[in-house]
This record gives sequence, C-alpha cells and structure tokens, in this order.
Amino acid sequence: MKNNVEKNPVHVVGGGLAGSEACWQLAQAGVPVVLHEMRPVRPTEVHHTEGLAELVCSNSFRSDDALNNAVGLLHEEMRRCGSLIMKAGDEHRVPAGSALAVDREAFSMSVTKALENHPNIKIVREEITSFPPEDWGLSIIATGPLTSPALGKAIQDVTGETELAFFDAIAPIVHRDTINMDIAWFQSRYDKESLDGLEGPGGVGADYINCPMDKAQYETFIAALIDGEKTDFQEWEKDTPYFDGCLPIEVMAERGVETLRFGPMKPVGLTNPHNLDVKPYAVIQLRQDNTLATLYNMVGFQTKLKYGDQKRIFNTIPGLGDAEFARLGGLHRNTFLNSPTLLDEQLRLRAEPRIRFAGQITGCEGYIESATIGLCTGRMAAAEWLGGSLPALPPTTAMGALLGHIAGGHLGYEGKDYATRSFQPMNINFGLFPDIEFDAVIDGRRARGRKKRGLKRTAICHRALADMDSWLAASMP
Repeated sequence: MKNNVEKNPVHVVGGGLAGSEACWQLAQAGVPVVLHEMRPVRPTEVHHTEGLAELVCSNSFRSDDALNNAVGLLHEEMRRCGSLIMKAGDEHRVPAGSALAVDREAFSMSVTKALENHPNIKIVREEITSFPPEDWGLSIIATGPLTSPALGKAIQDVTGETELAFFDAIAPIVHRDTINMDIAWFQSRYDKESLDGLEGPGGVGADYINCPMDKAQYETFIAALIDGEKTDFQEWEKDTPYFDGCLPIEVMAERGVETLRFGPMKPVGLTNPHNLDVKPYAVIQLRQDNTLATLYNMVGFQTKLKYGDQKRIFNTIPGLGDAEFARLGGLHRNTFLNSPTLLDEQLRLRAEPRIRFAGQITGCEGYIESATIGLCTGRMAAAEWLGGSLPALPPTTAMGALLGHIAGGHLGYEGKDYATRSFQPMNINFGLFPDIEFDAVIDGRRARGRKKRGLKRTAICHRALADMDSWLAASMP
C-alpha cells in the first residue's frame, strides 16, 4: 500500500493533461490521490496508447516566449508552480522555432512514470459511468473533451445542462522521408529562431517544412477540399458547433476562397530557395512531431474529410505527392460545461461543492490551458483537504485571467445575466488580462501601432510574473 493513499483520498477522474497535473499538485502537497483512468478498459476514438497525458492532436504547446506571448507566459507561470506537464514538456521538447513542441510518446511516458511512482498516488484503470458518490468526498472531474457518454449523461443529470458538446478535429502526420525536399524546404516564418537554441534537422530558425503552391494549384486545392467527402454526423450530432480555434481545414475553405491564405496557409515571411524569383501564393507548413524527426504534422490541417479523400487531396500538395501518412486526420466530439453558471470561483460545482471540474470540460481550449486548470484545481483541492483555502489568483496573471474567463469574464460587461450570452471555450490571450499603463516610448519617440502593442504585451508579462511570484509567496503553508 502506498503511503496514506487509502486514507480519505481525493478522487480524480480522467488521466489527461488536466487530471495528471491535478494529481501531481495534490500529491506534492502531501494529499493522497486515487486517479481513475478508463483506458485501456474503455478506449476512445482518438487515443492510441494507455499512457497518461497522451497528446491526441498537435504535439505543440505553442509559443514559449514568456515576455511577448500569452501562451509562453502561461508556460512560465506553470513552471514556477512546479508543473509536471511543463517539466515533462521541457525534458522531451523537439525543435519548433520559438514554440514548445514535444515528442508525444516520450512526453506521455514521462508523465505516466512520474504518477505511477509517486507514493501518494494510486492509479485505477476503470471507466466511471456515474457521478462521484458521496463517500468519495472531495473529487475532481477532469475527463476533458472525450468524456464517456455515460459519465456525460450523469453530469447532465446533476447540472441540468442539455448540451455539453462541440466538435474538434485532428491533423494528419506525415513520414518525413516521404516528403520531396527538392520541392519543399526548411524555414521558420521570418527565419525566427528557437528561443532555446536547439538544433533541429533544418538548424536553428528552420524548424518547419514548407510546401509552396502557385495560384492555380491553390484554387484547385480549395475546390478539392470543398468537394471532398466528409465524415457523416449522427442525427444527434448535427447541431453541435465547432470551436473556432480548431476548425477543420475544409470548413475554413467553405468560408471563402482566400480564407486559408490568411490563415494556416499564409505565405508571408517565407522564401522558396528552389525558386527565388517567384513568391509562393500559399504555403503548407509541417512541424516536427517526434524527437527522431521522422514524423511531421500538417500545421492547421485538422480535417473531417474521409480517409480516401484525405490521401487523394493531400497528395496533390507540392512536395507531398508521394507522402505516406503515419496518421490521417479525424473528428472527435468535445465536451464542456456552461461553467459561469455551474461553477464557483474555486471551480466547485455549485450544486455539489465537493466536486470540482478541471481542464477542457470547464471551457478552456488548448493543451497548456487544460493543464493549467488542472494545476489550479489540484492546488485548490489540496488547500481544502488540508483545512485551509487557496488565495485567489491575481487576475493580472495568465492563470488568473484564464480562471476569470471560466468564472464569467467572457461576458465583457457587467449587469447582464450569464444566460444572455453563449459561453464558448477560449485559449489564453492578452484580451483576457486587465489593462495596464506602460511607457510607450522607444528611443525618445512615442511608439505607435504594432510597436506600441508589443510594448504593452511585454509590460503585461512582466506584471504577471511579478504578481505570480507574490501569489506563490503568499500561498506557501
């Protein structure tokens, strides 16, 4: 028997990023934890292993720039909070310019091993099909976007919610040695260098493979995306909306022929060394997906096309004519709560305060955002289990800003009932932070436009990290 793990433990349902991080924070605080993970007893449509914190979509945690990017700021705040997810991510990173991308298998194995070996954690492989019983006491539901139908129904029954879902899609992964590098080339947009100085197969600042298209190729490609055969929805799924931050590529194409050229296929900041006299009309980028650099995923190419049409259409991309796919794209149904009405500021269910929710099911979107909410709920539950309470996170921090969105900050104005506006999942972004006064002068001249916005973002980041350090000091037992 592990140390005290059977004595009044906190139960965590779901071993994804949020659940794994919540368990770690609880266990590190000396609180016994039982983690319930249904895989491999009950597999999902998109997981391939039984590992904890398996990444099922991209392998990127996005920007790692802590002083100019809201996501990078969130990374740094989590590191300062002793995040297991960030520790594993840093240990198993692969080249991706200024982004933090990881070897997904090594990352999951690292998180799994850390949790399996912790003396305060017990892992039970079983599907939870009902709401956590009262004798469990403090519990965290972190089942994320792939909550099983039975548990989803149980949550609906307790919360009174009628809809908990939206659709999300995953991008294809290509074998690197099947990409034609006589057509494609390595380059990061604007030749932006890796912040950590890691050398990738293309060298620092050249971490993406780029496939160019001229205008005729692009227009033919867009038409093929629109005409391609898509995954059929079940009758009960047809009214489920997409999350705008992860739209299928063909859905974006349907919004206008130029949409993709101003989105994931934008050609700016790139120069084709095979044809210096002609600028690409559009560019498909592929990002390294594993440490060995044998797999690359198609950036922004989440799709609900059927497999046959995926192969046919994506093989028309210059440089991918003979490409072989390690994984084709797919569609999965995500689940999230109307958190502002159902959860309090401590992420407790108002109807059942012993229950907290964590991760994407709360209405955040993205790997790191999900892990962040897991970290927060883990610390909140640990403080309660130990007989205290966790001080509120400053809204000036990235964590506090994200929690503010979940608790109702999405409204953007006061005096309105939550029901007057639809709650939607949100990535961390500077629009969630309180405003700030800052010095907008560069070399004696007042900055304007993009330069002024850059200065403001840097000021927000400096303020956030200072406030995070103060919060951590005040939170120490």
